[in-house]
Amino acid sequence: VQLQASGGGSVQAGESLRLSCSVSESIFTFDAMGWYRQAPGKERDLVAIISNGGVIINYDDSVKGRFTISSDIPKNTVYLQMNSLKPEDTAVYYCHARQSSLDYWGKGTLVTVSS
Repeated sequence: VQLQASGGGSVQAGESLRLSCSVSESIFTFDAMGWYRQAPGKERDLVAIISNGGVIINYDDSVKGRFTISSDIPKNTVYLQMNSLKPEDTAVYYCHARQSSLDYWGKGTLVTVSS
């Protein structure tokens, strides 16, 4: 299984970005998919998660109301729409997939938000 994240970049505070995670097989086969982020010197934390079929969606409190996770099953892609970005959102963002007890990670994409 390969996960390819893209869409990161450098933006000003208040602007938006959309991250994409392209998966090498049908995302319908995964129990859940999500986005994590890791800021310099900090641990990797969950940002948003979506269950198979999109029945359950959860967000970290710090991004609620600003970020939206979604999936496009025919395109095997999961998105993270990030609005009203803040400098504290600066981090490397990683796509994650869980299948039974297996975890899959993609290479990260850097998001830098300047004030």
